[in-house]
Amino acid sequence: MDAAVIGARLASSAVAPLVRKLFVADGPGAGLVDRPVRVSSLVSFRGEKRTLTDRDLEKLAKELVARAIKAAGPGERPCPADEDVIVAMALARTLAALGDLAMDDVQAVRLGVLGLTRDLCRSAGRPDAILSHDANLFYDQLLDSACRHILHFFTQRSSFVARTLVEQSRQLADLIVKVDILIERTPPQSAETADFEQRYAAYVAGKYGTLTIFGIDVDRSEATWPLDAAYLSLEAVSERGAPEAPQPADQALAGRDRVLLRGVAGSGKTTLVQWLAVCAARLEPPRGMEQLIGRVPFVLPLRTIARKDSLPDPTHFLAAVNSPLAGAQPAGWADRVLTARRGLLLVDGIDEIPERDRERVRAWLSDLLLAYPGNLWLVTSRPSAVAEDWLAGQGFTEFTLSPMSRDDIAAFIDRWHDAARATCRTDEERAALDGYQAALHTAVRTKQDLARLATNPLMCGLICALHRARRGYLPPGRKALYDAALTMLLSRRDTERGVHAPGDPQLDEEPQIQLLQRLAYYLIRNGEAELDRGEAVRIIGTALPSVPAASALGDAEAILRHLVLRTGLLRQPSADTVDFVHRTFQDYLGAKAAVEEGDWGLLVRNADDAQWEDVIRLAVAHARPRERAELLHRLLDRARSGRRGRTRTTLLAMACLEQAPELDATVREDVVRQAASLVPPRDLEQARKLAEVGPLVLELLPPPGGLDEKTATVCVVAASHLRTDAAIAYLRQFCGHPSLAVRAQLTYAWSRFDTERYFAEVVSRLDPDELYFVAGSEAELRLLREAGGRPRMQVEGAFGPESLLDLLPGGLTHLRLRHNHAVSDLAFLGAFPRLRRLTLRNCSGVLSPEHGRPLAGLERLETLVSLHLDLPTYLQPQRPAVCPPHLHTLYFSALGTVDCRWLAESFPRLRHLSLAIDTPGADGLDLTPLRRLPDLRWVHVNGRDVSRALRHEGAKVTVIPGRAPRVRMGIPDGPEP
Repeated sequence: MDAAVIGARLASSAVAPLVRKLFVADGPGAGLVDRPVRVSSLVSFRGEKRTLTDRDLEKLAKELVARAIKAAGPGERPCPADEDVIVAMALARTLAALGDLAMDDVQAVRLGVLGLTRDLCRSAGRPDAILSHDANLFYDQLLDSACRHILHFFTQRSSFVARTLVEQSRQLADLIVKVDILIERTPPQSAETADFEQRYAAYVAGKYGTLTIFGIDVDRSEATWPLDAAYLSLEAVSERGAPEAPQPADQALAGRDRVLLRGVAGSGKTTLVQWLAVCAARLEPPRGMEQLIGRVPFVLPLRTIARKDSLPDPTHFLAAVNSPLAGAQPAGWADRVLTARRGLLLVDGIDEIPERDRERVRAWLSDLLLAYPGNLWLVTSRPSAVAEDWLAGQGFTEFTLSPMSRDDIAAFIDRWHDAARATCRTDEERAALDGYQAALHTAVRTKQDLARLATNPLMCGLICALHRARRGYLPPGRKALYDAALTMLLSRRDTERGVHAPGDPQLDEEPQIQLLQRLAYYLIRNGEAELDRGEAVRIIGTALPSVPAASALGDAEAILRHLVLRTGLLRQPSADTVDFVHRTFQDYLGAKAAVEEGDWGLLVRNADDAQWEDVIRLAVAHARPRERAELLHRLLDRARSGRRGRTRTTLLAMACLEQAPELDATVREDVVRQAASLVPPRDLEQARKLAEVGPLVLELLPPPGGLDEKTATVCVVAASHLRTDAAIAYLRQFCGHPSLAVRAQLTYAWSRFDTERYFAEVVSRLDPDELYFVAGSEAELRLLREAGGRPRMQVEGAFGPESLLDLLPGGLTHLRLRHNHAVSDLAFLGAFPRLRRLTLRNCSGVLSPEHGRPLAGLERLETLVSLHLDLPTYLQPQRPAVCPPHLHTLYFSALGTVDCRWLAESFPRLRHLSLAIDTPGADGLDLTPLRRLPDLRWVHVNGRDVSRALRHEGAKVTVIPGRAPRVRMGIPDGPEP
């Protein structure tokens, strides 16, 4: 029987009541509290409002099948009778996947019937694969009918229309901004150029739109995962200024043209580069990053482009990275893109080129910046590969990627196991993986050593892979983890897969390590990141007499091919080059080779080179106790000799102690004594470097008694970056410190520690005088509210209005909302009548002008800081603006021209004004109307004090594009200097 006939006979009156049972009862409103409202939060067989069990779900599916068969009529059975139960079970399993959908009801409706059925089938693991042809058609039609009624059910929910209108308003506001920017940044183009840019954008999105996930499946050493699902936005901190709460790393370019981003190996620098490139190529920037619209991304990995004698000019950018589109680009295309200020240049890996080449790279960057101003630049490096302010002369702002927080680690573990679950073949494998996931969450929370290791995506992925491969057991310590990883990759993986047939030549783990470590050590000694294939063959050939077991695989060429294809540690970026999948494995194997060669002098001579830091630490881990003592003595002697890098070498020796489980006590005491001379740290940069040493630093840091404000601040910074519970006892001593900077750092650090313990021992003891309490999770906000609340709050993240109403204290006087794209209407602020100062940073959801009216109800509001919010667009349609009567201090940004006459009319009590204006090419700003404001004391435009211009005829100033008023977080209220 035709399946379409089944759908016609299966009446809505039969399907709709069954579908309705899948969902919990609806509530009023727009459903913005738990944003976004996941489909998974609405189903009736999960969560707190569970009304259906799995067995009930199966009964519902069987009833649907039975009704469909009855509707078909006698003699027209849609599938064999012995498959009725199988179809029902497949349908139940598919409908159960509603609980796994990571979308809200509005998105589900937008997806449509075909998209919803596709996503449900994929999430359920294709349960229809075992059905016969007729049964499969029957299953498809039943699922299609159910999905139609599911989507119809969503549209009838009381909150759906309201949510849809809110979503449409947000999208319309975003679209207007994006279209305006796109029109401005897209010059007239020939058909050839337009066609090529479309091809190039599709190529970039495809090439960089996936991530390699280490150890997802024992059948593969690595697996690819869509970047959209895998990307985890980590946090970055500014290298300069007062202590400031971290911000999302992908927002580092917001309001800035040039950023140098530092991060340790595996911290996600390259992933961020991919993310920005794909966002620009797809014209889908995250909120707050609209400056990516219309940009053409150029991904320039230095490990590849710096191998050539000369660094590429724009015409040869694509050829330098071996892009297949290099020959297809129109003549002069890249030059035109950069001249029009449309480029997004992502220069990845300063640390992955030899130190001797770095000055050459800086000169190359300087020339490009002079020739092509106005483009966006992101340069990445390991923390100490280049000196502080290495690109400051070129106008770069420096940020450092923060280690993963507890929430980041938990999110990564969940995402890794979600990806791994897609590779499972049986329900038993999925159940086992569920158990491993829960056990790993517990282990990371309870074992401090493990939590300290899982501070970057690479190590976190390695831990997940090993935990699964070893069925829930993890070896302690960094070296033991790498040893276990190599065993998994070089030995267990192929054995468990049954790759080798009887009689096939096999290579044990140790011979493979011997050959790999020779390749790694060659790269390290020569300061290279890639190896010519011919040179790799030569190195292996030279090593063969010492590793005779490898000859079973053939000649050196065959052995190299085996290492690339089978180990999962080597790869071929091009036909002529070989490199390691990650620098960490290269450092580990190279350190082992250095120890076996006894090259202590070479290690010590390179102690001040960032590329050798991990090599030396791992060499200490590989060495025997007597060898460790000799290496550490030599490091201390070099530090005492007064050569350059004394501080770095001393801290490196101190950090090596963590890798030395057995060491002569006198050597350990000598290292600690010499490191004590660097404590307390001099500045924030040294404090962060001191924290890299590990928990040993706590033995050296001084107590708060007698410390001045600066010294106390840097000591707290160092301890708070340790992210171990042992640091809480030290930080608790500073709770009564009178310095605001010290107390601000203590509250900023909350997210790095166990939420409840840190609150009880530190946050609850802080003097609230002039202090903003920082909270980035619901748990933190609830703890503060239950403790009576605090008058000054800084809320990080996307909390909706109703959540803020529920979690913020009624006596709030100062509020900062940062990185919040969930708030589009400020009406909720009316619940806080005592509010005196409001700061909105990266709150791009607040765009609609009609939403400005609620500000008028804040009768006590005196200061409004709205950076990254275009205030004139927000308020200007209302003349005069509906603003609080006592507002006297205003910081804001504007995407277009600012009408100072409107400002003077709207804010008659204004005393302090600071403007950030993004108007490239503007020739001036007329300040004359501001003279009528009797209380105005100073005016800043893009960080420049222009108060004197008010005293001259004309009162015009030149706008400085690209800069922003300096509004520091963590200082007392009042006029900014």
